[in-house]
Amino acid sequence: MVSGISGESEGKIRDMFKRACAHSPCVLFLDEIDAITPKRETASKEMERRIVAQLLSCLDELNRNKEVQVLVIGATNRPDSLDPALRRAGRFDREIRMGIPDEHAREEILRVQCKDLKLDGEFNFKTLASQTPGFVGADLTALVREAAMCAVTRIFNDIGTNTDAIDVNSLDSTNATSSVNIAKRNVMDLLKSNETVFSEEQLKHLYIKMDDFTQALRDVQPSAKREGFATIPDVTWEDIGALEDVREELTMAIIAPVRHREAFTQLGLTNPPGILLAGPPGCGKTLLAKAIANESGINFISVKGPELLNMYVGESERAVRQVFQRAKNSAPCVIFFDELDALCPRRSQSAESTASARVVNQLLTEMDGLETRKQVFIMGATNRPDIIDPAILRPGRLDKILYVGLPQEKDRLAILQTLTKDGSKPKLLPDVDLQTIAANERCLGFSGADLAALVREASVNSLRECMRGSRGTSMTVDMNESDGIQHDTIVGVAMRHFDAAFKKMKPSVSDKDQLVYQYMQETMETENLPS
Repeated sequence: MVSGISGESEGKIRDMFKRACAHSPCVLFLDEIDAITPKRETASKEMERRIVAQLLSCLDELNRNKEVQVLVIGATNRPDSLDPALRRAGRFDREIRMGIPDEHAREEILRVQCKDLKLDGEFNFKTLASQTPGFVGADLTALVREAAMCAVTRIFNDIGTNTDAIDVNSLDSTNATSSVNIAKRNVMDLLKSNETVFSEEQLKHLYIKMDDFTQALRDVQPSAKREGFATIPDVTWEDIGALEDVREELTMAIIAPVRHREAFTQLGLTNPPGILLAGPPGCGKTLLAKAIANESGINFISVKGPELLNMYVGESERAVRQVFQRAKNSAPCVIFFDELDALCPRRSQSAESTASARVVNQLLTEMDGLETRKQVFIMGATNRPDIIDPAILRPGRLDKILYVGLPQEKDRLAILQTLTKDGSKPKLLPDVDLQTIAANERCLGFSGADLAALVREASVNSLRECMRGSRGTSMTVDMNESDGIQHDTIVGVAMRHFDAAFKKMKPSVSDKDQLVYQYMQETMETENLPS
């Protein structure tokens, strides 16, 4: 419809509406309508303004003509970029938002997509739907197609690896009685040949299995994930040492409402509480958020505070709206705001804080606006709760504040055991005692991140020593290898490597900051609010 000659684009629009009227009753569908109808105040070319004006004129004329029956439908994934004049009554009167399908909708879509496929008798659509958060219809179509290809690959791999013959019974057949003799050849030879590998009777017993869909899920990435949406994270409780008391609070605040939704609804607890994790950096606040999302099996959106800030007026607020809309479309979902203090500082009357005040106002509106959040859980993390706007921390928003502090001796031991997989990875030699390391005064003030850096530095020391040909640390070392280490060599970490690592390490939280966080913890315990 867009032409480089002045006036030709408008003529095409008029001709299109004339043809639609001539074929009345008719449906006129304009796909990607945002490409030709941008906001006129921000349009870069005069031609774009003329096209919008011509389309408005044609819609008004069509609305006045009562003799013709023409339904105009527009489609866009950027409704906010359309000229506002198009969205008033008499033009595009009704707007239908098609969001990301929920679990029930995905199940129905999968049933339609698989109606012509031969599935295993024990195939469970509900289970597959629960494993595809963030998938839209096109993604599910790609998933079904990929699963079919995985099934074909599996079948031909079974054929190609059989040296003499293949029995149809080995291909998930329970009723087949005959076997197919196939000469030794690889899969490509089978695909290139014109021979019929299976008869019609034998093909009846070949199915697409749930394992094929599981394999396809590794290859098909949902559109929402490519747009910045993170699905269920892979961090589990086993990846986190200590923090038992914080786990309990998070379990009751997030996992319980998901698993016992009906009970919470009966008690009138429809809006879940917001949670703010406060404490020194490197103590596992982000890991906690990911683990709780994994444990509950719900979607997870991680937002860094500065990511939403934009120099243009209105863009930061729009980014906040998009985050919440995406979460609502993918509920149940956890929105995790990392470095929340950068996004929600205290509001003041100064001109330089006007932009941040608008972002805070938008965030407050989304948290407890007219529309309920239902199964959208909000979590935030900060090491400066004192500079967050107080309105964010009131009941109904981030009303539950949990302090995640520096680990004590028992917690440091649990973290070290988690980091080293109980001494198996990296391999710890017999002279290493994690209890002694955790109780060492040099570990005082170490955060979880500091302990991870300590283990990594000790492992590097062991590897460096091994590459230099030192004995006693590894089982065997062959300096003739290109990297100095045989591929089957087991490298172990000794206590001397930890001692060398301690000399390079120091707590990331200074003594002065530790006093500040200690006061913060005491204040939260007494008043349940940050100072």
